[in-house]
Amino acid sequence: MTIHPGDRPGCIGRIVQMHGEFYAAAAGFGVDFEAKVATELSDFCRRRVEGRDGLWLALDGDRIEGSIAIDGLHAAEEGAHLRWFIASGAARGSGVGRALLGEALAFCDARGYGRTFLWTFDALHAARHLYEQHGFALAHTQRGAQWGREVTEQRFVRAAPGMADAGGA
Repeated sequence: MTIHPGDRPGCIGRIVQMHGEFYAAAAGFGVDFEAKVATELSDFCRRRVEGRDGLWLALDGDRIEGSIAIDGLHAAEEGAHLRWFIASGAARGSGVGRALLGEALAFCDARGYGRTFLWTFDALHAARHLYEQHGFALAHTQRGAQWGREVTEQRFVRAAPGMADAGGA
């Protein structure tokens, strides 16, 4: 498995597919969630600015088996937003998630982003463990249905190395 920086043909569809399949099985999310991922990921890819934003794909040959993105649009005010972090069923447990997360966080650190944050929900225990191993801390919880079904949403925040507190922003 190799980590490829940037996009490639078919990446939007494949990232949406991986999210749709995983979250349908893991949380019962449906087409509303899949449409939200497709819309927001497409918007990100169209407005992505080299050096501010990042996208990485885990490749097994030519097949995309994982992804992660850093949306730096509002990094100065809110922090860099870690998004679309997923590994396919074939790649899960292989260390590809750790490699993708490492690339994304190194990108944030190199750009001096003081904070990186992500939204997830409380049923994803393996992901939470990985986030915490990489310096993220739970900053906020709330009940919400932004993904098409009510869950306990969680916001994790990581302060850049050398910063004292991740804060809750």
